[in-house]
Amino acid sequence: MFESVLVANRGEIAVRVMATLRAMGIRSVAVYSDEDEGARHVREADVAVRLGPTPAHESYLHIERVLEAVAVTRAQAVHPGYGFLSENPAFVRACEAAGVVFIGPSVDAVEMMGDKVRAKAAVAAAGVAVVPGRAHADMDDRDLVDAAAQIGFPVIVKPSAGGGGKGMRLVRAPDELAGAIASARREAAASFGDDSLFVERYLESPRHLEVQILADHFGHIVHLGERECSLQRRHQKVIEEAPSPLLTERSRRALTTAALRVGEVAHYRGVGTVEFIVSAHQPEEFFFMEMNTRLQVEHPVTEMVTDIDLVEQQVRVAAGEALAFTQDDVRLDGHAVEARIYAEDPARDFLPTGGDLLYLREPRGAGVRVDSSLVRGVRVGTTYDPMLAKVIAHGVDRAQALARLDLALSDVVTLGVVTNTAFLRELIAREPVQRGELDTDLIARVLREEGRGHADPTETLECAAAFAVAHRLDVQRRASAASRFDVADGWRVGASAWTHHSLVSAEQASLEVAVAGTWRDARVRVGDDEPPVDVHCLDWRSAGPDVVELELRVRAQTLRVLVGQSGPLTWFARRGWTTWWRSSAPSRRGNDRVDHDGDVRSPMPGVVIQVAVHAGDVVSRGDPLLVVEAMKMEYPLRSPLSGRVVDLAVVAGDQVVLDQLVARVSAVEEPSSPRGEGE
Repeated sequence: MFESVLVANRGEIAVRVMATLRAMGIRSVAVYSDEDEGARHVREADVAVRLGPTPAHESYLHIERVLEAVAVTRAQAVHPGYGFLSENPAFVRACEAAGVVFIGPSVDAVEMMGDKVRAKAAVAAAGVAVVPGRAHADMDDRDLVDAAAQIGFPVIVKPSAGGGGKGMRLVRAPDELAGAIASARREAAASFGDDSLFVERYLESPRHLEVQILADHFGHIVHLGERECSLQRRHQKVIEEAPSPLLTERSRRALTTAALRVGEVAHYRGVGTVEFIVSAHQPEEFFFMEMNTRLQVEHPVTEMVTDIDLVEQQVRVAAGEALAFTQDDVRLDGHAVEARIYAEDPARDFLPTGGDLLYLREPRGAGVRVDSSLVRGVRVGTTYDPMLAKVIAHGVDRAQALARLDLALSDVVTLGVVTNTAFLRELIAREPVQRGELDTDLIARVLREEGRGHADPTETLECAAAFAVAHRLDVQRRASAASRFDVADGWRVGASAWTHHSLVSAEQASLEVAVAGTWRDARVRVGDDEPPVDVHCLDWRSAGPDVVELELRVRAQTLRVLVGQSGPLTWFARRGWTTWWRSSAPSRRGNDRVDHDGDVRSPMPGVVIQVAVHAGDVVSRGDPLLVVEAMKMEYPLRSPLSGRVVDLAVVAGDQVVLDQLVARVSAVEEPSSPRGEGE
């Protein structure tokens, strides 16, 4: 067995792998970039080595620097986690050349399954059905266009390398294809160092199922059941569960048998995942999509229903041990569901967020597990993948697992960093999800139908009211150091006057909030509602630097909330969701916000990767001006009106912050038509 293992990754997966290494008595070595110097995985490792600057290609993707860290720390093996170098055959070869054990499959298996084109050909030759499409090496843009026309729309453009939904583009019409190909190539190159693509038919309303397999060096191979991963957004999994509510015992046997056949074709060893597209109406009809030659993000649900530590099995197989159990020993117990917590704002079309984590609360309880990269005080940046943590719940059946997951998510508080937690709770409460009627388009369909992805708007009003109370409390605490008459809190001899606050939310919605009374009998009026929304502050206490915990009475309901202030921003968190408000000073009335119709602001912090126009160019409404990238996601910024570009404040490579002005377009009035004969 190894004495020391280097984890060539970051975030929650690095923390997760180190937990097993610690339990096995193996020294863990962390690596980090400059941005991650204070990250949790660095703090929890036995040894930590700096790789280089923040960009991944200069740190986590830099093979030579990773192997230098291996040499310096005398690690005997490398665990790649997922993403980054986990499916890079050049890295596997480099490890072998350096005499270091790569905790994963052979380089041949990585190459075969990492090349989606070659993988589909090999699997099809073995008798496993594959999705219709065209995939061959070095397809140029013209080849992709011709293939799409032959296959018929809709099609999906996919990278030949990598996985995790990165670089995938759904194309429903021919005029969308050129832009999708260009964007997919950029993202694939940035994520995997390889921009080769292929195209295949997009199956409407499919379900995404995958089978976990495990094999040793001695020809023993088993499956550990299947996982349902159909709840996806932009081809990225959001909720996963095991087992799938779709399959019968007969269809499960067919699916797992096909997965084992794929493992045999690849001469696989270690932990791997075989992914399939399955018809929701015909579970017996399934198509091979790809094989991920690494640990999956959703591996905890398999661990919870099998009671098998997959990281431990990876390490033992890599150390040359035979599997200690057979297929007959594998038992599935109960049901498990996992929710991925991302640094993204559902109210802003799920754009990446970030910031300083002012306060953290993670759930505990029966059947609940949290895999997390978070620690209070850490700064969540926008350079890497937006996933921060995973909350997993186990129950005797699916209903109990979903109920436990909802309760656990209600306890998540990430004050200072907006996440998708509220959306996750809303999603798993929906009737189709509760009934197990899933497909990969369900989330997109819900968002199209309802036009939103955020919490109930009544909670936004409660958020504003709670903010006003917290602001008032802050004013009163500061009053002790000044004359009572200098504090702008509405105090008068006799009854207190209403003090009005103009608020602007993260969604750029304006709101008028009025506060009156002392904190013990504070009243808050939102807008001009009649009757007013009344909030009474029952108690408040310090929960840390610049963080206050409030107990409020809102509409006959008692709420416990957390409020943190940092400069002009106030963060408010309750029952697993977070939002922020920017407040002007207390005033009589009015909103100081000024709108500029032609202003283009970045909807997220990130980096400008492309500028498509120049100052002076004439553009039409909707024309792309530039592209901002954050957390491996590209977001095009388009002209809000037809006119002329009068200002470009950024160039490619610039870092931008949330709401930073990046361009300005001035409307160009159409010349009036001259009057002539016949008018």
